[in-house]
Amino acid sequence: MLPAGFPEALRLIYDRLADLPVYWAITGSFNFALHGASLQPGDIDLQTDESGAYTLEEALAEFVIRPVGYRESLEKDIRSHYGKLDVAGVPVEIMGAVQKRLPDGSWEAPVDVEQFREFVEYEGMYVPVLALMYEIQAYRILGRREKAAMLEVWMKENNKL
Repeated sequence: MLPAGFPEALRLIYDRLADLPVYWAITGSFNFALHGASLQPGDIDLQTDESGAYTLEEALAEFVIRPVGYRESLEKDIRSHYGKLDVAGVPVEIMGAVQKRLPDGSWEAPVDVEQFREFVEYEGMYVPVLALMYEIQAYRILGRREKAAMLEVWMKENNKL
């Protein structure tokens, strides 16, 4: 079961973005929850390409609390065109052209969302999400091995591998 406000926020986001000519997908803990994992997401993360980040921001303009702009994380391990929204009381993050720092210190190419996108059915919506195997690899690159291992165990236990 999703936390209060999440189904309403997802419906609003889906209705606004479904017909846009942009490849986008839900990532992070909300993605896991949509797949059926018993995680309580704290926000909704939307991932797209660079121009898509600004298109999503425009489609959800009345919810923007931090405009999309090019930013690097405090840990300096990820960078993207990033913005924050509040949709139906749920924190939402837009991330465009996400790049992760590789172990050798270089940056990977921006993530091709279309390549890793799949769909999950939720209350009659076919919601674009990033493939869980991609999510596991991303967590490993970022050094978040415990989260990657937890997700992999859940996938095995639920015949998702």
